[in-house]
Amino acid sequence: MKILVIGAGGREHAIVDSVSKSSRVSKIYVAPGNGGMRDQAEQVSIPVGDLKASAEFAEKTGIELTVVGPEIPLSMGIVNLFRERELPIIGPTEETARLESSKAYTKHLCSENAIPTAAYVECETAEEAYRALEEGGYPIVIKADGLAAGKGVVVAENREEARQAVRDFMELNTLGGAGKRLVIEEFLVGEEASFHVFADGTNFAPMVAAQDHKARFDGDQGPNTGGMGAYSVDTVLTEQQRLDVMAKIIRPTLDAISEYSGILYAGLMLTDEGPKLLEYNVRFGDPETQVLLPRLRTDLVEVFSAILSHSLDDIELKWSEGATASVVLVAEAYPGKVKSGKEISGLDVAQAVPGVKVYHAGTIWDDGRLYTAGGRVLNVTATSATLSEALEKAYFVAEMINFEGKDYRRDIGQKGLRKTK
Repeated sequence: MKILVIGAGGREHAIVDSVSKSSRVSKIYVAPGNGGMRDQAEQVSIPVGDLKASAEFAEKTGIELTVVGPEIPLSMGIVNLFRERELPIIGPTEETARLESSKAYTKHLCSENAIPTAAYVECETAEEAYRALEEGGYPIVIKADGLAAGKGVVVAENREEARQAVRDFMELNTLGGAGKRLVIEEFLVGEEASFHVFADGTNFAPMVAAQDHKARFDGDQGPNTGGMGAYSVDTVLTEQQRLDVMAKIIRPTLDAISEYSGILYAGLMLTDEGPKLLEYNVRFGDPETQVLLPRLRTDLVEVFSAILSHSLDDIELKWSEGATASVVLVAEAYPGKVKSGKEISGLDVAQAVPGVKVYHAGTIWDDGRLYTAGGRVLNVTATSATLSEALEKAYFVAEMINFEGKDYRRDIGQKGLRKTK
């Protein structure tokens, strides 16, 4: 089977790595890929947003399965285009991808289907938003309605911070069209968790839970990022929380949206009143994928095939016990403007450590050397019997790798460690 993976980050490297283990796969292509995928896949220089070129390549090359990593092509309708050309692809249609591309759409769906989430107000103009800020308590959450690469959410501690967020999003257009409409919602108190499911249009199969670390600095301080690290262990959710998420959040959503297919990722807040939905993503999370797929023991290609044939109920997902932890190595100044082109060293030694996989994100291979090419550069992922052991290995290897300006959070997984004691 020939497979095409669309994307260029750590998530896509994890997908490539996972499908490469399937006996059904003869060739993997990745468009456009990064500097770390060259040993497992052939890179194709097609931009993520060029849907037509991707479809034409799939037709010409005889691709039998396409997997979409990022949200942008899904929101643009790549699944619609591939289906029109009868090309097998994993992901939701443009219409159902609105679960991620429009915060307001998802909030309306929650209201109409009694899905637990934060109370909210939708604002079409800056004037409406400023009025809403006068009525709300603090802290308060300001969300851009559209896609903003993880940078469209501000938790404002006071009215001044909230007004600045509205000004940035709606008047200064710092997020472009993504900030033309805002969702202003109550601040939920609790611990966050990530819950993914595979869906085939009728049935769904849950994955193990994970926890992401969005804030840039230790102690959850600083601006939100695309993700500074993650871990997965069975204690992220209690069994009751897991059942509640499936019954009260996932199932009502899939019942309301007919024929949702692909991956659905619920960002959760575990409150005293039970799990509540923060947001939906319509694809694998990043960096959650880097800790979820290493725990999957079922052939991922078999799972994808079951999605395409609407037969998820016929397979049993098997997951490893123990834990996985991933530490993201970032460039200096991330999530601000970063300088790329810094040579990376130490990978050969790092990747020889048992139980560790280094997934590439912002890297490029040039003339026999590896260089940084983005804000999030590498994901050091470790697997072990316990979360403490996995974290110890991940941080040990993180120290082996070097590039100018390298930084990372030193407290990944600490909340998980408290739960496991």
